[in-house]
Amino acid sequence: MGALETRITMDILPSEEEQMLKNVAREFLETEISTAMVREMELDELGYPPALWKQMADLGWLGLALPEQYGGQELPLTYLGLIMQEAGRVLAPVPLHSTMVAALTVAEAGSDQQKQDILPAVSDGGMVLTWGIAERDPRLIPEAMTMEAASDGDGWVLNGTKMFVDNFVVAQRCLVAARTAPASDSHQGISLFLVDTNGTGVNQTALTTLAKDKQSRVDFKDHRVEASALVGGLNQGWPIVEAMLDRGTALLCCQMTGAARKDAEMAIEYAKNRVAFGRPIGSFQSVQHMLADMILHVDGGEMLTFEALWKMDEGLPASVEVSQAKAFCNEKCESVVRTSQVIHGGIGFMMEFDLHLWFRRVTSWTMRLGTTYDHRSRIASALLDVPGRVRLGMPLPTAI
Repeated sequence: MGALETRITMDILPSEEEQMLKNVAREFLETEISTAMVREMELDELGYPPALWKQMADLGWLGLALPEQYGGQELPLTYLGLIMQEAGRVLAPVPLHSTMVAALTVAEAGSDQQKQDILPAVSDGGMVLTWGIAERDPRLIPEAMTMEAASDGDGWVLNGTKMFVDNFVVAQRCLVAARTAPASDSHQGISLFLVDTNGTGVNQTALTTLAKDKQSRVDFKDHRVEASALVGGLNQGWPIVEAMLDRGTALLCCQMTGAARKDAEMAIEYAKNRVAFGRPIGSFQSVQHMLADMILHVDGGEMLTFEALWKMDEGLPASVEVSQAKAFCNEKCESVVRTSQVIHGGIGFMMEFDLHLWFRRVTSWTMRLGTTYDHRSRIASALLDVPGRVRLGMPLPTAI
């Protein structure tokens, strides 16, 4: 009865206040961000315009879900989800996802000093963050962690490699998971560290990605951090990482649904105006069915995503809901952008045509933070009550 009561009282539709925030965000982002800017930032060394980042900070968006005592507003994750959705809609070339995922983790598990050093700077736009979990074996499970942090006096020395690290080239701090002990019955032997991206022994190599965004391979060789860099307890980092991955996955789904809805709207508008055989192509039943499916897919993904965010806000278990959202969005948002290409015909496949920007971003996002099959496996494990299997154990592609 408890689960039924939870579902009855759950309201994932935006409140009046949330809708106002969504409207303001859309107006601002559509005014400030053009496809020309998106293309320009694909070639830019930083990959984002600092002036735009500062504007977003001044609007309060970067501190939206952070604690008030550190310059934030302490609003629910659903509010941040709406911002992420609108950012996805315009393909905003800003390090929003990597910064928010890391900042929320510091807010949840960091020490008082770490929070004081990091969160106010994030809120006012003065600091960009990122996180590094995946390695050469890119499954996001403790067993795949080979990067080591060896005790060294009152600090630690890090050696190893992290893959697919977003926005490392512009981040000042990076949350890094490393092995500090063999796994045991009481822990997975993983600890989480907050490292300086410009520190000695830290080197990054840019990766070529489908989305043409900023991802890096980061190599750590004898990089020393102080004891104060430890986030959470020693060897107790994996639960913190799992919570971070869940939040990051749900917020990524927000971006995916925002981008997919915009892509669907472009296809609908094109179908109204493109004439073939003396009539708009939108008058043909086959095209109508494709358009209807696109909206059904986006609406479904959005509802699953905000259910997961709502449960997180309520302090309820949300891992299965996160996997439901990601499994669904991986398939259905990808279907939306592919169908939009088909409706536009040959022009939709030209790199010079803006539609391609949405196709590349959404397709890339479907390959991050878990494939459809991995999240389905996680859901099935929960349904069948398989011990130790309700986690992300996904093999990812070698280039995303």
